[in-house]
Amino acid sequence: MANHVAGPEIEKLIKLLARLPGLGQRSARRVALHLIKNKDQLLIPLSDAMATAVDKIQVCETCGNVDSANPCTICTDARRDPSLLVVVEDVSDLWALERASVLNAAYHVLGGTLSPLDGIGPDDLNIGGLLARTDKGEIKEIILAVNATVEGQTTAHYITDQLQAQAKQASVINPDFQPIKISQLAHGVPIGGELDYLDEGTLLQAMRSRKEFS
Repeated sequence: MANHVAGPEIEKLIKLLARLPGLGQRSARRVALHLIKNKDQLLIPLSDAMATAVDKIQVCETCGNVDSANPCTICTDARRDPSLLVVVEDVSDLWALERASVLNAAYHVLGGTLSPLDGIGPDDLNIGGLLARTDKGEIKEIILAVNATVEGQTTAHYITDQLQAQAKQASVINPDFQPIKISQLAHGVPIGGELDYLDEGTLLQAMRSRKEFS
């Protein structure tokens, strides 16, 4: 039986689609066939949109978000509170928080987490850009919205140490300097979660982060 059922152009399309998250070889074939069957409605508009994305999309020099403008739409939104900065690992985390309409704040994308085993150190992340933004004195609170993983928490501790060192140095120069408040996301039992299905780490964090019932 032949390994290929279509020409090289279609096979290349399938291989590229198979690299996307959540798509395997079979799913990629189904998607490719659907696009081909709907050439005018889907394939051509998708091709045009991707060509435009290649030309227009860029990384925001301020926060690390991806947009067709630099600074990005979020950074140029005058309605946002510039004193509140949410630090996230990846652009996908930023978009998730925006979908939930959690806060009308500014953002900063680190571009990953510290991982010595993978050779990822502080210089590989956008931590320097974060310290440069906090050094301007406009930010009053930083929310470390990193994942509850070993790498995420290690990164959060490192950033906290850097911010505290920065604040200590600033207080020597200016005795009236007010240090930035540093907070993190609450971790524990999710809404709708049943205790019997949760892991021990989640239960432990939920118990430690307990609060008065209201």
